[in-house]
Formats: sequence, C-alpha cells, structure tokens
Amino acid sequence: MAQALLGEVELHYQKVGSGWPLLVINGTGGDLSRHPNPLDWVLTEHFEVVCYDHRGLGRSESLNPDIQPTMTDFAQDAARLVDHLGWDRFSLLGISFGGMVAQELALSVGRRIQRLVLACTSSGGGGGCSYPLHEVYALSPEHRVREMTALLDTRTARDEQLRRLLATVVAGSEGFAPNSRPSPGLIRQLEARRHHDAFDRLDQITAATLVAGGCYDGIAAPENSVRLTERIPNSQLALFEGGHGFFLQDPTAWPAMLAFLSDQSTSSSSRA
Repeated sequence: MAQALLGEVELHYQKVGSGWPLLVINGTGGDLSRHPNPLDWVLTEHFEVVCYDHRGLGRSESLNPDIQPTMTDFAQDAARLVDHLGWDRFSLLGISFGGMVAQELALSVGRRIQRLVLACTSSGGGGGCSYPLHEVYALSPEHRVREMTALLDTRTARDEQLRRLLATVVAGSEGFAPNSRPSPGLIRQLEARRHHDAFDRLDQITAATLVAGGCYDGIAAPENSVRLTERIPNSQLALFEGGHGFFLQDPTAWPAMLAFLSDQSTSSSSRA
C-alpha cells in the first residue's frame, strides 16, 4: 500500500503481481479496503497491476475537497499516478465509471497505452449514457438497493435467486447500508459521471481497444458498447452472458480479456 501526493490529490494505491504494467481504474464507489476488488482478480497472475482509490473515496483525499472534479480531473489523477510510477508505456483496464475515466486518459496520453479494455461502460453523448446513478442514490436505502439490484442484471426481474444474490452484494456497497448516505466524495464522483461525454472525440483514441460488456447490463446497456466500438478506430467488441459484473458471471470473460491484454504486452520494452 502506498500514498502519492499528485498535485491537488493524495492518492492511495496498491501494486500486486509482476510483468507488463497494467493500470486498473475502478468503478463508482470503488474502495480498495473492500473485498473482492480488482487486486483479488486473476489479472495479478499475469501483470504488474496497480489500482487506486479515486479522490474522495477510500483512503484517497483531495486537498480541495469542496471543488467539483470533472471526468478530465479524474483522468489527470490517473495520468499523474502512472508518471509517479515511472511507466512510459502500460496497458489499461477501465471498469464502469473507470471506463469513462479511461476514455479521457486514452485521449490525453495517446500512444503510451499499449492495450485498452473498456468494460461495462458508456461514452455519453451520441454513444448513449450510462444509467443516471445519481437518481438511484437519491432514493431511500431500501428502494436504492432494489433499484440497483435490478440494474446490475436485468434477468433479476424473472430470476429470484439471482435477485437475492445481487441484493446482498449491493447492500454491502458504499451508500447502500441502512441509515447510510453517500459520502461527499461519492456524490462528486456521481456528478462527474452525470456530465461525461467523450463520444465525439473517441475517434482520436489510438490504442488497440477491446470493448467488453454484459448482455443483461441495465447500467451500461449493450448498445452503448456497440456504439463505443463503432466510434473507436482500432477496436473490437465482446459481449458476455452477464450483467454489469459480467466478468464475474461469465467464465469466458476473463480469458477473453486476458488474451487481448496479453497479445502485445511483451512486444515492446519501452518502459521507464
């Protein structure tokens, strides 16, 4: 575990594994103190994986907590972190909100990214927006859990066992426990998410890209993944049997994403 003072933000990050560097950008409310998290996934068996808490979440702090960050600000946090790590070139996996940050990061650092995976995410604008989660968090805790459960996997409308399982997962997430409220950092994250729109600039992404999504995702709809793929020049689409957490539901998802990330991960030794 480590802390890095990066401009106006002190980021908490963790590094696990060895191999080609892979930055994983977590989703809404992501916190490395909660398990499982990206550092518990199979990625660490293949790469040097770094993941971090977004500003205002977990153990990361903003020196100006009253300022509303934009998605560009969140991407700048990531860019400063890879500079701090001394990574000249690296691969990138962005999940949900992290996929939005990853789009902005890919647009800003260009060819430094070797391979890019955008998982269960949306471009905003003409490519379609992810579900307005700020409206979900504004509900009462009971209704919040029910609504989020339905969005995570649309099959919960007819699969009671799946609904119960996902409801338990949701209830343990930040801002969903009884008598709890979203933290100020989470509220600011939701606000940045609400205004995300990278669609018209996606044709400037140069990294080879895999857009991965779940067929039953009610947050980042499958058609949003299709539009991302149509807009990003060197991209391919993979849809899996699952919802917003398809990579934990479909056993073929991780092998497909790992194969993509590994395809050229050792083709260049350009690393600081």
